[in-house]
Amino acid sequence: MLVGHRDFKEIVVADSEFRQPDGENPLPKVVVARKLGSGYTYRMCGEALISRRHCPYPIGPDCLYVAFHAPAEISIRHALGWQDPVNVLDLHVEFRNFTNGRYLPCGHGLIGALVYCGLEAMNPAEKAQKQEDRELAMSDRTHTAAEWQHLVEYCESDVNRTCRLFLHLLPHIDVDRALLRGRYMVTAAHIEGAGIPTDTEKLAQLRKHWDGVRLNLIQQVNVDYGGIFDGLTLKGDRWEKWLTEHHIPWPRLPPIGNLTHNRLAMDDDTFRERARIYPAVAPIYELRKMLGKMRVNSLTVGADGRNRTGLWPFTARTGRNQPRSSEHIMGPSVWLRGLIRAQPGNAVVYIDYCQQEFGIAAALSGDSAMIQAYKTDDPYLTFAKQAGAAPPNATKASHGIIRDQFKTCALGTLYSMGPGTLAERTGLYIPYAADLLRLHRKTYSQFWRWSDRVVDYALLHSHLFTTFGWNLFLEGEPNPNSLRNFPMQANGAEMLRLACCLAVERGVKVIAPVHDALLIEARGGDMVGAVVTTRRAMEEASAIVLDGMALRTDFNVYRFPLRYMDEKRGRKMWNMVWRIIRELEAGK
Repeated sequence: MLVGHRDFKEIVVADSEFRQPDGENPLPKVVVARKLGSGYTYRMCGEALISRRHCPYPIGPDCLYVAFHAPAEISIRHALGWQDPVNVLDLHVEFRNFTNGRYLPCGHGLIGALVYCGLEAMNPAEKAQKQEDRELAMSDRTHTAAEWQHLVEYCESDVNRTCRLFLHLLPHIDVDRALLRGRYMVTAAHIEGAGIPTDTEKLAQLRKHWDGVRLNLIQQVNVDYGGIFDGLTLKGDRWEKWLTEHHIPWPRLPPIGNLTHNRLAMDDDTFRERARIYPAVAPIYELRKMLGKMRVNSLTVGADGRNRTGLWPFTARTGRNQPRSSEHIMGPSVWLRGLIRAQPGNAVVYIDYCQQEFGIAAALSGDSAMIQAYKTDDPYLTFAKQAGAAPPNATKASHGIIRDQFKTCALGTLYSMGPGTLAERTGLYIPYAADLLRLHRKTYSQFWRWSDRVVDYALLHSHLFTTFGWNLFLEGEPNPNSLRNFPMQANGAEMLRLACCLAVERGVKVIAPVHDALLIEARGGDMVGAVVTTRRAMEEASAIVLDGMALRTDFNVYRFPLRYMDEKRGRKMWNMVWRIIRELEAGK
């Protein structure tokens, strides 16, 4: 069958039902698959499915495997011991790519996709039965013959819907690029299944003392910050007084009615932004998170001590993963990542791209000065030299302050940071910050011409896209700063996805993608080889995305019994929490 310009011998559409306890790999119940050409349908369930050692339908190089949210289906195949399909097309991803940025009245699930496309989705009787069917599929009880039959029919109804959606979306799908996205969904299933090694003893202690930790942190913060909390509530007037005493500027809300005194902005985004600029705000930001929605009981850790949850690839507008922050150990707070610890004899390694966004901007814009700066050991100090603000022999030790100012400028300009914000982050007066921004425009004039064209194109066509065809459609009044930053963020996501694929396919145990980095795990004796393989995969992926320009990588190794730790942002809070727990357990 011809799909795009690819001729496949068979097209198989598949769906499954399974039970998946928190933190565990799935337990298969039902698999239904249909050959789209002949209509022949495979129906397997219960013990007959579990005992089947090989996949009965074709999945080879001349076949196309179609699913809606493929990681779930691929993880079922792993649980059954079946091989991965060679060519995977994930309709969940392709629908998101078809609508990314557009309003979806019924969401982006299978039913929502059918409704958006004007296709038959679900009749009233099916809608009333849907929740009961889901509960039956997820239950752990022994099913009767009638219940097994009902689960098969329920699963087959989703296969029918997936077939309809596939035929409707097919004319809009770039198959070659869709297969690359499907390749990553297979890789994502491997990463989800591996899980992140977690110190379950520490986690149990943390869960036991969670309320006591929070109350004691409030008491300590009240001592250090002049009683800004009343119970569990941060009082705005007390916080404003502390900010004034410490000369820390803070955004305010627009005036309401006849009020002449604008209230402080107290939202999470404001606290996160201020914490980045002013380290003294960071403990308050972390404590507010702990007092809010952060629940350590929500982390999904299996009986084998590994944190597992869905990565939810392509969920963000940039195409990045968006796992549920309450379940994924990388989500709730930076200090909590200290729970990540390799098992005895193993090591966890964090491998990240060096100055990824700067490098992407240089390559995509073709700015020769920017490319030259990236290829040096320190692009930000080189920027200062290129701009004439530092002598040719300057080093990080001799001109560290200037280097940090130019670094903040170089990164901020990728999303059009203004002189006011740059002044706050660098400690410069606003006129000097404005001069710094002008130096960036002068030094990297080609980058700015390209960046302006990105915005112009987006506003003219209501559309942006990445190297591999990930779309962003514009509706309403778009933010030009977000448009400028989209090529760096979205192509960075493309790069990391491809790096994951190459590393996993070459035998590396990738346990998490983290924005511009990979977290891998290896046996002590295999660690060096795994690091070399991963770094080569990441550099190769960057060269493919950036048309030949490879980005550098760096890495940190955490051998057992060391735990993974973000030293800059996480160590202080980690130490505070465990000091409190020791005191609680000692009865103090």
